[in-house]
Amino acid sequence: MVLNKNHYSCPYQYVGKKVDLRITDSLVEIFHKNERIATHHRFPEYLSNQWSTHPEDMPDQFQQMEWDDQRIRRWAKTIGSSAFEVVERIFSGVSVKEQGYNSCLAVLRLSKKYTPERLDAACALALTHFHSPRYRHLSAILSAEEDISFQKQRDLEQKMQENENQGYVRGAAYYGGLKRD
Repeated sequence: MVLNKNHYSCPYQYVGKKVDLRITDSLVEIFHKNERIATHHRFPEYLSNQWSTHPEDMPDQFQQMEWDDQRIRRWAKTIGSSAFEVVERIFSGVSVKEQGYNSCLAVLRLSKKYTPERLDAACALALTHFHSPRYRHLSAILSAEEDISFQKQRDLEQKMQENENQGYVRGAAYYGGLKRD
């Protein structure tokens, strides 16, 4: 509901329905069929484009759980171990964990623009260069596609190590064991 270019919420069930207003110097009351459905403190006349929204007025899909460090860590774990390590280092670098929320969320949101696999590879690369990588480091790595070459190099090294562990066994033919001299 809009009054003097200011927005006041009412329960989402009443969207598109006709409502009545009772306006006083300090309150805005919203009525539907003579039943009060919402009350708000009125914004002063000199303010415009302000919003007064009650959380209970919003549909369930908009009422998400607030972010906390455990929820951020769970999201980082779903991306990969390197992303989790970046988040852990960000949290260890702040004195109050809430100070790390925005930095961690900025890093993790990169998984929406790029794939989670690429973000995890970028985190692994950044961890080799920075103690506590941040968004700007990871964004630069991802936009330059350095994570792709780093991941290819890691895969190649892993494959070579697997081959070293297997060893090479020469058969009897190599030593002449099949010839009956």
